[in-house]
This record gives sequence, structure tokens and C-alpha cells, in this order.
Amino acid sequence: MTHAHLADIAEEQALTGHAYAAARADASAPMFHGGQTQTRTERLLVALFVSVPLLAVLAAVPFAWGWGIGWVDVALSIVFFAISAHGITIGYHRAFTHGSFTPNRPLKIAIAIAGSLAIEGPVARWVADHRKHHAFSDADGDPHSPWRYGESTRGLLKGFFYAHTGWLFDLEQTPIEKYAPDLLKDKDLVRVSRLFPLWVAVSLLLPAILGGLLTWSWMGAVTAYFWASLVRIALVHHTTWSINSVCHVWGKHPFKTRDRSGNVAWLAILSGGESWHNLHHSDPTCARHGVLKGQIDTSARLIEFFEWRGWATEVRWPKSDRLEARLVTHTSLATTAVRDSSTP
Repeated sequence: MTHAHLADIAEEQALTGHAYAAARADASAPMFHGGQTQTRTERLLVALFVSVPLLAVLAAVPFAWGWGIGWVDVALSIVFFAISAHGITIGYHRAFTHGSFTPNRPLKIAIAIAGSLAIEGPVARWVADHRKHHAFSDADGDPHSPWRYGESTRGLLKGFFYAHTGWLFDLEQTPIEKYAPDLLKDKDLVRVSRLFPLWVAVSLLLPAILGGLLTWSWMGAVTAYFWASLVRIALVHHTTWSINSVCHVWGKHPFKTRDRSGNVAWLAILSGGESWHNLHHSDPTCARHGVLKGQIDTSARLIEFFEWRGWATEVRWPKSDRLEARLVTHTSLATTAVRDSSTP
């Protein structure tokens, strides 16, 4: 192993703040450790939660034509999308996976529950998978690289769909004990993870209950369930999965990385700023992903609000000198987006 490679590994460990990056040092290490596998029941549940919301999206036009969509449905869909999507981006991803900030206990529990409402799995499972992705990004061992089957048109097409949803059905599972041991020591997060079936029920049923109560009708409950539960969940899922697939095939690459992560502007609003993926892989613990001029990052704005309220501390805001050193070419950094981490 060359000195340069060792330096890259040391830098990645410094960037991520987690020792999981060291797994990449041993190229001979097997992809999985610990023998964790997905049961038939788990695979069936994955299939249901992937397919049913997607079928709802396909049925959206005829459903709207026949039964319509009201302002209550729209409002509930937006509210539940914002809560569950930002639960993933702020909670599961930036706080629990990368330690971009430290939430106080009430906020920690709240964002863990909010992320669970997205129905993308318990927090510890999600974090383990994502940390493994960063340890082996677009290389052997990456759980969901679109380049898994090569660079030919056929291989990339197959890899794209694998990175989007196919990887969810892998029999072998990322060992949580290896990649998320810190979460297993957190009693609050363990409890939230164990209650995942409850959060699934809340995510599916609460919009329908509110829709029925707000319209005082059974039809209001049915339409709210369709739009604010099923269609909303599908939109959250495919937005998250697009970061794995779309943002590792297309996009701009203004920052230096060791993989093919790119910035995809049209996904920025839906993804809460997660589609500024090139910066994220260049500086994984950075609390703001949209650091260049004009890049919208609602997740960073919410973290800023939490910091202002005193609910979030040790926020790792981007530093201009650090970003300048990682730029591939000269690009103007947005003075309103980038601030030194020492700035209150």
C-alpha cells in the first residue's frame, strides 16, 4: 500500500469522524462480516413497501380524475413529506451517520422518529448501510454503486436500477455492530429503532385520520391516505434512492472526490439539499451540502435554526479555505452559503 493511499485513508477518517473509513484500507476484506442476512419475511416487507407506494403513483392520474385531490390532501402531503424527508436528511444522514452536528436529547429523538416516518428502515440499519457506502464509494464493497456491473451501456443500465432499488433485496446485510456501534450504545436510538413498526403505522394511518377529521368524511380519510400516505411515501423513497443512482451517474463535479458523486440541481428542493452530492463526498461531515452560489439546501437551513434555538451544538459548518482547497477549478463560493464553523 502506497504512502499516498495511506494518506487518503487518513484524510477520509478525519473527514468522516468515524473509523469505518479504515475498512477500505484492507482491499482483501470480504464485503460483509458477521453473517447478517435478510429473512424471507423482511424481503417480502421490502417488496411491499417499494411496490405499493409506486403503484399508487401510477394510479395517481386516474385517482385524481375519479375522486380528485383537495387542499387538505395537498397540505397533509406537503407537511408529511417535509417531516419525513428532513428526518432522513437531517436526522438519519447528517446527524447520526456523519456527526455533522450534535442534537440535544429531545431533538435527537424527534429527528430519529421523523426519519422513521419515511419508512426506509430503522435508524441503525440505515446508518450502517450509508457508512459502508462512504467507506467503499463506487468501489468493491459499496452496497449500492451504479457502476457495480461496469461502464458498458448494458452494465450501467443494470447498475443504475440496482443502485436505485435492487440493492434493497440483497440477502446479505451490512453488519450494524461493525458500522454503527455508536448507535447501538445509544438507548434512545435503540428504542426508536425497536419501535419502527409503530412509526410505520403512524406514517401510514395518521394522514388518513387527520384527513377524515379535517373534512369530517370517510372520503376525506381515503383521499388523504392515498395522497399523503402512499404517494408521499413513494416520492420520499425515490428521492432518497435517486441520490444513490442519479447522483452517482450524472451531475457536475466542482470538488475533488475519490468516486463519481455529482451535483444534480433539479433534485435539490425535493431532496432537501442532498443532491449537492459532490460536495458531500468531498467533505462528508459538513452540515451544509449546497455551498456554492445559488445552491438551495433546506436541511442546512433547519440545522441553522436548531443551532439558533440551542437545540443543536458542535455544528460542522463549511470553511472557505477547506472548500477552496478541494475545488477542481476556480468556482465562486457563495458568501451567504459558506461560513466558518466558528461563526455563531
